[in-house]
Amino acid sequence: MKQLILALAWDPLPPFAGFLPGDNAAVVAQLREQAWPGAPLYLWGPAGCGKTQLLRELQARALEAGLVAQWFDAASSTPWELADDAALVLLDGVDQFSAEQQHAAFTLFVEAASRVGGVLHALADGMAGAALALSEVPAAGARLGVQFASAGRLPPVDLGVREDLRTRLGWGPVHAVQPLAEADTRDALRQEARRRGIGLGDEVLDYILARFARDLKSLMHLLHRLDGFALAEKRAITVPLLKRMLDEERTTSE
Repeated sequence: MKQLILALAWDPLPPFAGFLPGDNAAVVAQLREQAWPGAPLYLWGPAGCGKTQLLRELQARALEAGLVAQWFDAASSTPWELADDAALVLLDGVDQFSAEQQHAAFTLFVEAASRVGGVLHALADGMAGAALALSEVPAAGARLGVQFASAGRLPPVDLGVREDLRTRLGWGPVHAVQPLAEADTRDALRQEARRRGIGLGDEVLDYILARFARDLKSLMHLLHRLDGFALAEKRAITVPLLKRMLDEERTTSE
C-alpha cells in the first residue's frame, strides 16, 4: 500500500536566491539592482536556459515590494488588459505569440505610455508658471510608470513578430541568458534536492544527465515527480526507483 502524500509547504526563498547563475551572474546582478520603472528589459536564450525563471524572480521581487505584477505568455487568452495599478508587466515566450497576442502585447505598451503621458500633461498644465514645481514632473512620471520585462528564444532583432512590437521589446537592455554547464546543472539539482530534504547520489545524477535534455526546468520537474514517487513508495531515490517511476508514467500515458 502506497503512502498518502500530503502537500508540504516550503518557506519561500527571497527573489533570485533560488536561481543558480552560472555564467549569468552579471545579468542576475543587473536584474536584482535595476531601479523601476525604466526601459523595457529583454532576456533571450535557448529553451531551458533559465529566462522564464528570471522573469519569475522579477515577479517575486515586485510582489515582495507590494507591487502589482501581470504575467502574459503564449497560453494566455486575449484580450489582455493593463491593470490600473500595474507596476510590472512580464511577457514570456514572445517568439511564440500568435498574431492576436502580438497585438495585445503591443497594446499594453501603448496603454502604459498613454497613461504616463496623460498624467504628465495634467501635472504640467496644473503647474504652469511654477518652474520649481515643474522640475518634479519627470519624477512623478517615473513613479507612475510601468516596467516591462520580456523573454524569448531570439534577440529582438531576429524575432519574427510585428515590427512595432519588436521595436519596443528591444528599446532597453537586452541580456543573453546562457545555459548552465553540466557542473552547474548538477549543483542546481543538488541544491533543490537539499531544499526538499532528499538524498540525490552521483549515480542518479549521472543517469539523469546522460538520458535527459539539459533543460533545467524539465529536470526540476523530473526531480519533483521523483520526490513524490519516492515518498509514496517509502524508498530512497535510486536509479532502479527512477526507472520504475518512468515505466509507470509511460504505462499510464498509453
